[in-house]
Amino acid sequence: MSKNHDVVIVGGGLVGASLAIALDRLGLDVGLVEATPGGTLPAVFDQRNLSFAAATVNALGALGVMQKLAHPGGPIRRIHVSRAGDFGRVVMRAEDYGREAFGQVVVARDFGEALEARLAELQHLTRYRPAMFVALGDCADGRREVVIAGDSGEQRLRARLVVGADGTRSAVRQALGIDITEHDYRQTLFVARVRAAKAPDGSAWERLTDSGPTALLPRGDRHYGVVHGVARDQVEAVMALDEAAWLARLQDAVGWRAGRLLESGPRSAYPLIQVLAQKLVGQRALLLGNAAQTIHPLGAQGFNLGLRDALTLAELIAGDAADPGSDALLQAYVQRRGPDREQTLAFSDGLARLTSNAAPLLRPLRSLGLVAAAQAGAVQSFLVGGAMGFRGQVPELCRSEVR
Repeated sequence: MSKNHDVVIVGGGLVGASLAIALDRLGLDVGLVEATPGGTLPAVFDQRNLSFAAATVNALGALGVMQKLAHPGGPIRRIHVSRAGDFGRVVMRAEDYGREAFGQVVVARDFGEALEARLAELQHLTRYRPAMFVALGDCADGRREVVIAGDSGEQRLRARLVVGADGTRSAVRQALGIDITEHDYRQTLFVARVRAAKAPDGSAWERLTDSGPTALLPRGDRHYGVVHGVARDQVEAVMALDEAAWLARLQDAVGWRAGRLLESGPRSAYPLIQVLAQKLVGQRALLLGNAAQTIHPLGAQGFNLGLRDALTLAELIAGDAADPGSDALLQAYVQRRGPDREQTLAFSDGLARLTSNAAPLLRPLRSLGLVAAAQAGAVQSFLVGGAMGFRGQVPELCRSEVR
């Protein structure tokens, strides 16, 4: 016997859980399919550092998630961008735009625990965990069948809308027969927590190199979150470095902006591969977050873009809750998300390819670009709009600050 839901979300990570919270506000009956058992956070909630744009902070506050953080996020009040070997720099200050901060840096594990606490309060949510997506079935009577497998065997669910929020290698996307395009940047991003002689003061530094970006991000625990891009063929050597050599490598990459780097937590490595779905929707089904687009982290746009996916969907459903999986609603979603998705992808991928290109002829052009960006108000406003998540038509929950 099948269990009916208004919406079934496959994937309980950052975006899927956020969508479940947003839909609960609408009173919808939601099923959340999660691979991890109760009491265990998904692997994505590790020690990596999440840069939440101001629009994301607003939305998560409205959803009651930010209030659940056990440790405060670190405000980003100043962004400094430069590139090794090029002259020029871009410095953006939130106060120049009448803002207290561009956003916040939150530890992924802290965010996962806050999401878990908020999910436990929902009134209309059924959690299937641990459970794996197996297949999509036929559509009948305005619902689509979803087959999942858990400890007690296979189970069949039926939903007016099936949402694939199951990550870069999305099984829902594969079941829908949606093709992808991939680009391997041949870079790997190392992530760690570091302590420096100078405590964070709200400044985020991003240093671009031929092998990827290195950034120091101000956390709320008097440490910095560090991300360090290396060429793929250097990964094993960098992972093998002892702490002193690792800190020396970081010091050489970021300079002395935060003083001497004193200690580092464990480091994790993530290959940088862009994966883009060629379609976002199927029959009574939709992709969002990394299942729809996994992008280069330069500019920290990935989760922010995925959350805007989820909140846009919830906003559209709120206006047509009678049938959240109708063709009209799905097409409205595609049209609404198109400009934001295309602009963010173009910005992230274009900047990643340009800044990591070692061709000597590009150095003066990049340098001139940095100088122009530093001096042109219109260019900085565009960059700030993207950094804060306010570019284009953003969901209503992103617009108002919650205090």
